[in-house]
Amino acid sequence: MEDVIRPVRADEWLKVKELRLVALQDPAAPIAYLETYEAATARPDSFWQDRAAGASHGGTARQFIAEGPDGSWSGTVVVLVEPVGTEGIFGEVNSVSQAHLVGVYVRPEFRGAGLTQELFRAAMEWAWSLDEPRIERVRLFVHQANGRAAGFYRKIGFVPTGYSVPAPGDAGDRELEMVVDRPV
Repeated sequence: MEDVIRPVRADEWLKVKELRLVALQDPAAPIAYLETYEAATARPDSFWQDRAAGASHGGTARQFIAEGPDGSWSGTVVVLVEPVGTEGIFGEVNSVSQAHLVGVYVRPEFRGAGLTQELFRAAMEWAWSLDEPRIERVRLFVHQANGRAAGFYRKIGFVPTGYSVPAPGDAGDRELEMVVDRPV
């Protein structure tokens, strides 16, 4: 693998926006993301600037990207820090301090080469390195119809908790929680 895995920088907001828009056009986007391409393209530049700034430093979020030798971005994952007692993205109150992986995307031509594992490794290492809050587990949600993603997550150590929430906009569909507990 020639890509370098690293956090985004605040001044890279245009690339953050471009990769997100590409991800939202992927055939799996309707079951993989809680946002539509149309909604994302309507957002002002200030939104993308704030998003990149918030995910580039600090302790509440971090976006990791895979950058090729030519400077192109081939994949990404975002880590959200959810301290105990705060509200998660689906409205539930967090019973432990945890990291939540969202916005996972790898361009199709780079899939199957270990890039997603490397993005997850970097994201999880960062989460485990936090002193405050001390992260007890890393979680993610996967749509019940996204078997390909769920299989990958199981392969790298995530296990279903049995907890699920209604999938936004999908009558009867569920988002299934999967976790990896803090290494001993």
